[in-house]
Amino acid sequence: MSTTVDTPGTTVAQRIAQALPRLTRSHRQVADYVLEHPLQVATLPIDELAAAVGVSVATANRFARALDFDGYATFRAELVRGFESLVAPVERLRGNLERPSTVAEVFATALDESRRNIDATRQTLDYAACEAAVERIGKARSIYIAGFGASAWLAGLLQHGLDGSCNDVRLLSGVSGVTHAARTLMHAGPQDLFIGLTFPRYLTDTVALSQIARGQGCAVLALTDRPSSPLAPLADVALYCQTETSYRPNCETSVLALIEALTSAVALRAPDPVQSAGRILQAVRPWLHGANGLPRGTGMNTVARFDDTTEAAALNGAGQNKKKASR
Repeated sequence: MSTTVDTPGTTVAQRIAQALPRLTRSHRQVADYVLEHPLQVATLPIDELAAAVGVSVATANRFARALDFDGYATFRAELVRGFESLVAPVERLRGNLERPSTVAEVFATALDESRRNIDATRQTLDYAACEAAVERIGKARSIYIAGFGASAWLAGLLQHGLDGSCNDVRLLSGVSGVTHAARTLMHAGPQDLFIGLTFPRYLTDTVALSQIARGQGCAVLALTDRPSSPLAPLADVALYCQTETSYRPNCETSVLALIEALTSAVALRAPDPVQSAGRILQAVRPWLHGANGLPRGTGMNTVARFDDTTEAAALNGAGQNKKKASR
């Protein structure tokens, strides 16, 4: 899987090409490493680059000056340009590691960030878009869901949440890979809905599948972080979620909260939500701990019958015990 960022460090590459004839052997070692691993170098301080290449820190700094930069910091800043969204999580993590913190502080910070992201998502939510999303989900003949990387797990939870309310929900993020997902989308049409999930760092797989879905005439619902997301222009409806975090690329907690809100609204808009819940209960009954005595049937009335039967059995047992005691 690849990201949507263009070929990195064009200016640095041009400077290396221009300076190549006058570079020393050790400087060429650094140059080769930079050209082969531009994204990695964009995240490395000078001592780590020197160690990775096998040269001294002084050599790494002289290499930057040989390219007409003031020093390594300027060289790295130029290399980072265009990579900001990709290297930002690494830089944030590096900064946090440089500040001593206890496990308790990390727990508190992470939980506070999750709460703030959920609050920010709620405050900026477009409820007209939420209404449109629920309506499109309810009317769709088939629903195709795609998310890759960390979003694959979220896509699975979305599929799980919609499965009880919708007739045909298909998860495209599987072991068969994105090419199989593309083939599956060839069966989609104007009556169907594609839901894509992607957050920084955005993956091209989700964007490409969204484009295929649109080409099939399928409506597109995007779950992403901001209007500048590459998925937003492809979407008929977009729901945005705040995902800022200090320790990981994204906060999945706020995305999951949005998914739970969306699937809850869809469930309540279903034609007969109580009956659907009863059918799900019967389907999973054999695997529920303590439900072996649950009688078979359909609908939530079964639960009531189960409660009544249990209560009657308990009362009957108590009566028999009283009779035994009186004897």
